[in-house]
Amino acid sequence: MFRIALSILALASLIALQPSTAAAQTKPASRTAAKPATPTGVVNINSASVAELDALPGIGAKTAALIVEYRQKNGPFKKVEELMNVRGIGEKNFLKLKPQLSIGAAKADQAQQPQR
Repeated sequence: MFRIALSILALASLIALQPSTAAAQTKPASRTAAKPATPTGVVNINSASVAELDALPGIGAKTAALIVEYRQKNGPFKKVEELMNVRGIGEKNFLKLKPQLSIGAAKADQAQQPQR
């Protein structure tokens, strides 16, 4: 008799905990909304840091790091379309990003240019 009462009590407590478990499952979704949707202004892909690139919509930390790595191996981008050469950036994603991207002399290139 004691075992039956204990089983019923355990079942009742599990049922009582069920709604709080469902509420806990919705919290991680709200954490992802904390990332800013768009950065302010235009991002120079030749001089932007990983954090600046990560702020672009559709670009995560891993892709931002790949952009910087590509830039270090291949030199500065000559045109923004070269960004599609980076793994993880396809034409569709690039077209969404294009208005927010610019190229310019990379920071290292600016230091090497002679002053006039």
